[in-house]
Amino acid sequence: MTDTSAPAGDLIAAVDLGSNSFHMVVAREFLGEFRILERRGQKVQLAAGLDDKFQLSEEAQQRGLECLREFGQRLQGMDPRRVSVLATNALRAARNRQEFIDRAEEALGYPIEVIAGREEARLIYLGVAHTLADDLGKRLVVDIGGGSTEFIIGERFEPKALESLHMGCVSYTKRFFPDGRITEAAFEDAVAAARQELLNIETDYKKLGWQNVVGSSGTIRAVEQTLSAYGWLSDGITASALKKLRKQTLQFATLDDVNLPGVKFERRQVFIGGLAILVAVFDTFGIENMVYSDGALREGALWDLVGRSDHEDVRQRTVQSLKERFFVDQEQAELVRTTALELFEQVRGSWGLDENFAGWLGWAAELHEVGLSLSHTGFHKHGGYLLQHADMLGFTRQGQAKLAAMVRCHRRKLAVTEFARITSSRRQQILHITRLLRLAVVLNHSRGAHPVPTPAARVQGDELILNLPEGWLEAHPLTARDLQIEVQFQRDAGMALTIAG
Repeated sequence: MTDTSAPAGDLIAAVDLGSNSFHMVVAREFLGEFRILERRGQKVQLAAGLDDKFQLSEEAQQRGLECLREFGQRLQGMDPRRVSVLATNALRAARNRQEFIDRAEEALGYPIEVIAGREEARLIYLGVAHTLADDLGKRLVVDIGGGSTEFIIGERFEPKALESLHMGCVSYTKRFFPDGRITEAAFEDAVAAARQELLNIETDYKKLGWQNVVGSSGTIRAVEQTLSAYGWLSDGITASALKKLRKQTLQFATLDDVNLPGVKFERRQVFIGGLAILVAVFDTFGIENMVYSDGALREGALWDLVGRSDHEDVRQRTVQSLKERFFVDQEQAELVRTTALELFEQVRGSWGLDENFAGWLGWAAELHEVGLSLSHTGFHKHGGYLLQHADMLGFTRQGQAKLAAMVRCHRRKLAVTEFARITSSRRQQILHITRLLRLAVVLNHSRGAHPVPTPAARVQGDELILNLPEGWLEAHPLTARDLQIEVQFQRDAGMALTIAG
């Protein structure tokens, strides 16, 4: 049910493009909290549309697009900065994901971000933690999705360990029950494969330990509801009850025959794969009891939005951590950041840049020398590589691609091909702010040895014009020479730049 009285500016929304289902939740924010107004979900089974070459089929894409057109109608008119649209394992794996994303953004009307597995785990934990009592002690959270399963150990609202393993209810059903027949041998193969995946984290997780176990999302919800319907539920899912459910499920001959109370019709086709994973999790970690939480990725995304609006953006903590880990000269980073943002404020209107792009420019400025810890030669390339492939909590894959391209191109040749990984709808804006970053770096080559004035900047057609105080360039010939070289670099990239003063 929708609360149509909620002012549009108070609304926040999260859309979860999962491997099995797409979900949307709309909420009303108030004083750092939110109240859910509407939930919608559709089975899309995107992961089922991946072939052996990891190409997403046209049929699967159409299922997703139809769902997103409906979601888009509900979200229409909302501030894009207050709508989080996140894609998980199926689109992480799909080699033609950009093709689908371009079409999906047009259908939905909002940007779509692909998140890494550990970022998915962080958001899941955030969503789960806000549904539980704020007790002391560590908890293990398990979330079985369509294409991946996330494992988090956390305490209160802080995750201590985050992992995402390549196993999910859709992928395991497709892999171990390809003809739709259910056999005990196939089920045991699925359990064994899941145990093999769990070896990657078993030792470290057991060493860290936990006091209680929480499950989230569709498979575990369906298990809980089924156990409740059979009268086998006792303060959560127990190992003994799960054993009974396993026996009951293996009595069905095919996936089409699965008919369990609590398992919705659309989940029957993938329930067996999720159950095998859950059995392996219980066996590997010696779990005796697991409680279910309604919180998951989309609720975590809402809390993340609330946190960002309240100046508690986890991305800034991630940037600071990277600066410290790679010994970035923080004074120089701040000089470049200040100049870049002062230029940004002068041209943002002409280039149609909102405050979000100021954030990206600021972070790129703070991290532009992150590659120096590896080598001075080609450090911009090393920095771009680090930002593309590092685990950066709070950032999506596209977000990391933006930072990587900007840092890679903050000096020397402005290789526009580096921006190909950025969604076409935002590529030009990122190129614009990269030009500002480059100029801020050139102007601050002296690393604070002398004051640097902020040029007067304006845009005239396709040309960016910078005016420095009269006589300043003549008094600083080295910077004047570097700026003229920069004019040529930008010209070679098809961008007009004029420096005067």
